[in-house]
Amino acid sequence: MSPTPQKPRVLYVTDLAYEAKGRRYSDEDIFLTARLREEFDIALCHPLDAAALMDAYDLVVVRNSGPVLNYQAAYDHFRAEAARRGTRVYNQLTGRGDMAGKQYLLDLTAAGYPVIPTVDRAEDLDRLPAVAEYVVKPKLGADSIGLEFVPGDRLRQLPYGDGNILVQPRIHFTYEVSFYFVDDAFQYALYAPDPSRRWALEPYEATEEDLAFARRFIDWNTIDHGIQRVDACRTPEGELLLVELEDLNPYLSLELLPQTGRDAFAASMAASMRRTIQPG
Repeated sequence: MSPTPQKPRVLYVTDLAYEAKGRRYSDEDIFLTARLREEFDIALCHPLDAAALMDAYDLVVVRNSGPVLNYQAAYDHFRAEAARRGTRVYNQLTGRGDMAGKQYLLDLTAAGYPVIPTVDRAEDLDRLPAVAEYVVKPKLGADSIGLEFVPGDRLRQLPYGDGNILVQPRIHFTYEVSFYFVDDAFQYALYAPDPSRRWALEPYEATEEDLAFARRFIDWNTIDHGIQRVDACRTPEGELLLVELEDLNPYLSLELLPQTGRDAFAASMAASMRRTIQPG
């Protein structure tokens, strides 16, 4: 009898104890690792341990690891060591979205993409529409950490000098919608019909126009292998505007999908991981 072929070894990075608002990260990762274990030998580790352990694995998968602001120095060390050692990381570390902070909102605004207008300098405030309130958030923020609403007459008093804050008009949108991709392949969409309940999500039937909108940002980003979530809001005029391009560790809300949908996503993710391990 021939020996069983060895499965690729995967280090799955997650913080099972992280408590998110309206989401259960641990349940999602338990489900995914159970499915992925059929094709990979998988070990779970906390993000603080990833750099020390990753040499023993064929692929490092960064999933629900929580906001990196909580361990920025360790995350920066992990990225530097992965680049130095040539470690395969999933998502690959070339992303230009939230993986690299919020600079992409400025870049996309300047390039004329359909994004909520964003500035980071007092001299650019006149580029924003005049509204009653503005959203101010840190350029390296996540999970609404540090976000506040500021009236227009306070904008010029903000500390712009260090370049660490972003200012946007507060958009009173009809709803938020998220489009989920593996590599460049669309998987499903969910939306929050009540703007005050961001994570009370329901299935959303994406139109071709919706997908064309989302794909513009997938094409703009530089990730060949990985999971991306395009978050957008629908304005009262019917326009979609980008809110965030999540390319580091986007929560997937898989529990809201039917079993066939969850299984299909896990299969797409496994195929993408195999391509990352053995490109071509």
